[in-house]
Formats: sequence, C-alpha cells, structure tokens
Amino acid sequence: MTRPPTGKGYEATKDQLLGRMARIKGQVGGIERMVEDDRYCIDVLTQINAVQAALDKVALGLLDGHARTCVLGAEPELQDERAAELMAAVGRLMRRG
Repeated sequence: MTRPPTGKGYEATKDQLLGRMARIKGQVGGIERMVEDDRYCIDVLTQINAVQAALDKVALGLLDGHARTCVLGAEPELQDERAAELMAAVGRLMRRG
C-alpha cells in the first residue's frame, strides 16, 4: 500500500483534531469516575454513547480529509488503490457494534 508523500489529510485541522481528542479523553475519565462512584447504569451508558458519537465525528472528519487529500489528490494511477483503502476503512467503521 503506497502512502502519500506529503503527510496526512488532516494536517489543516490538526489542532481541532487534538482538541477534540482531549475532550474525548476527558469524557472517558468522567465515565471512569462515574463507575467508581457507582452511578446509575443508564447514566453511564448515556455517557459512553456520547463518547462513541464524538469518536465517530472525528473518524468522519479523518475520512473526509483522506478522501479529499489522499484519494482525489493522489496520482491517477494510485486513486483506485486509495479509494479501495478508503472504502475498507468505512466498512470497518460501519461494522463496529
């Protein structure tokens, strides 16, 4: 599999991505504290769902960046390979759960 020579497709929004990941990390810590405090199961599950949604949003942003930069921006002879790689990643994300 050939990788793009110019970095990742998300470079333009790297600060946003890192900020989002920091918030998700905080949410996961909050869930851990909820479990430690024996909080109501449904409340814990609600927070887990919120983290999963936040991670899905990050994943969609990465997929968008990859499609625009690494697939469409690839040399023509690599575009089919990159499109197949993108669709495999989408398939893995959809099978989660």
